[in-house]
Amino acid sequence: MEQIKWWQHRIIYQIYPRSFCDSNNDGIGDIKGIISKLDYIKSLGVGAIWLSPVYKSPNSDNGYDISDYRDINPEYGSLEDMKELIKEATLRDIKIIMDLVINHTSDEHEWFIKGIDSTSPYHDYYIWRPGRVKGHKELPPNNWQSHFTGDAWSKHPENGKYYLHLFTKKQPDLNYNNPRVIEEVKALMKFWLDLGIAGFRCDVINMIFKTSLANGKPRIYLIGKEHYLSQEGSHLILKQFHDEVWAPYNAYTVGETVGLDAKKAQAYTSGELTTVFQFDHTSVDQWLLPIFTIKYRPTKMVRILKKWQLALPWNTLFFENHDIPRSVSRFGDEGKFYFESATMLATIILTLRGTPFIYQGQEIGQINSHFKALEEMDDVSSINVYRILRSFHLGHRLAWKMVLGFCRDHARTPMPWSNAINGGFSNVKPWLKVNEAYQRINVKDSIDNQKSIWHYYKKLIALRNDLDLLQIGSITFKAAPKDVLHFIRLHNGRSIEIIINLGRKTRRIKPVNFSKLLTSNYDDLSGGKIELMKPYQAVIFEG
Repeated sequence: MEQIKWWQHRIIYQIYPRSFCDSNNDGIGDIKGIISKLDYIKSLGVGAIWLSPVYKSPNSDNGYDISDYRDINPEYGSLEDMKELIKEATLRDIKIIMDLVINHTSDEHEWFIKGIDSTSPYHDYYIWRPGRVKGHKELPPNNWQSHFTGDAWSKHPENGKYYLHLFTKKQPDLNYNNPRVIEEVKALMKFWLDLGIAGFRCDVINMIFKTSLANGKPRIYLIGKEHYLSQEGSHLILKQFHDEVWAPYNAYTVGETVGLDAKKAQAYTSGELTTVFQFDHTSVDQWLLPIFTIKYRPTKMVRILKKWQLALPWNTLFFENHDIPRSVSRFGDEGKFYFESATMLATIILTLRGTPFIYQGQEIGQINSHFKALEEMDDVSSINVYRILRSFHLGHRLAWKMVLGFCRDHARTPMPWSNAINGGFSNVKPWLKVNEAYQRINVKDSIDNQKSIWHYYKKLIALRNDLDLLQIGSITFKAAPKDVLHFIRLHNGRSIEIIINLGRKTRRIKPVNFSKLLTSNYDDLSGGKIELMKPYQAVIFEG
C-alpha cells in the first residue's frame, strides 16, 4: 500500500509576516499576530505554513537580505516568540516550513562585514574581484546584470574590490566554491530543524553556484545567467544537503527554481529537492519580461498545466505568492464573474495532482491594488523599473501601467481581517497601504457569508483532505475544448471527474452523466447530466 507523505495530503498556506497580522499596533505584522491566527488557519483545513523570512534583517528587500540566520527581526518579535509559534502550531497539527535564503546574505551580516578585509577567512565567503580597465575607465569584473536592474557588481570603498550581487547591492552573493560556506549553511539548517520546523522553501536555489565569471551573452535582461542558472555545481551541493541534512531530518523542501523545463525539474527532484516551483503558468500573460504584459488566453494556461501534470510525478500547485500579482485580477474576472472565476482557480489548485499552496488572502479572493503614486509602493524592483523607464523618456502613464502589471506589492498589502479601519490589520497606518477593496473583501465578511469564496475554499479543502484519490490518485486528461480542463482522478478503484472552464465563454462539451455531484461553483447544476460549461464553471462529480 502506498504510504502518503505529509506534504502529499496537506495544503500549505503561505504567510507574508509583515502583512499578515499586527498584534502590537505598530503597523507591521509580527509573530504573535501569526500565533493569534493559527485557529483561523486550522479552521480553513490547512495543514502546513510556509513562512516568508522572519530572520534578522535590515529589510533592504523585505527580509530576503538576512543579517543573522539564527535570530529574529525585532519588528516581528524574538526567537522565543518563534519557538512559541512552532509549539502552538504543533499543538494544532500544523507544520511549518521556513524560507531558506542562501544564495546571498545581507551586507550587514557578520560574515560580510568581517570579509571586507581581504586577509580575513570570511573574505572568501563572498565573490570578490578587482575591476577591469577599459581605456582610462574602470569597469565591473564582468557585464552581468542584477535581477533588480543595473550592474550585478558593486565596488566596496574600504577594499577597492567589487562584490557580486545578483539582486540588490545590499545582498552580496555567497561563494559556494568555498566548502566552509557549505558547512555554515548545513549548520544553520540543522539549527531550525532541531527547533521543530518541517522543512524549507529554498529561495532562488538554482542560482547558488557560479560556474564561471565570464561575460554573459548580450540579451535584454539577465546578462550572465548562463553562468549561474541551473549549473551542475548546484546539483552537487543540493545532493549533499539532501543526503546529510534533509533526508536524515525527513525535511520537506521546495525550490524556487526559475527558468526550468521539465527535464531540469526532474533532475532537481531526483535525490535533491522534494519539489520545485516552476513558473510557466504564472507567466502566460507576459512576453519576454514581466513588464511586458499581453492578453491572457485560457487556452495557453490549460496547455501548460496539462504539460507539467504529465511531465512530473508530483507538482506544486499555485497561482500566487509574495512576488506575484493576484490571480483573480490576472486569470479571472473582478466584475460579473468574480465569485465564479475565483472559485474556478481554487478548484484547479485543489484538484490537480500535487501539493497545493494558498497565499494569504487568496482564500477570500483578494484582487490587485490600485496604487496611484510611486510613494505608495515599497517593492524595490517596481520602483527601479519605473525610474529606468522614465529615464528612457517613456511617458508616465505607460511606464506606470507597465509597473502595475508586475508589481509585487499587489500581493503584499496587509491582510484585511474585517471592514474596520485599515482592514482590521492595525489601528495605526500600516507599513503598506491596505487594498481599497477591504470593505467588501475581508475575512470576517467572508466567513459570515455562507456563499463566499472563503467557504468554497473550506469546502473544497475538506473534500481534498477526505479523499485519498485527490491527494495521491492518478490523473488522466480527457478531450475537451481548448480552454477547458477535463480530467479523472483515480485511486483504489474509485474515481471522480473534474471539469473546469477557465474562460468567460460558455463551452459545449461531450455530454457527461454523473451519479453524485460533489461540488460546483454554480447552484443550478441538476439532472445528472453536463453538456454546457458556463463561464468559469467548475464541477466535481462521481460518474
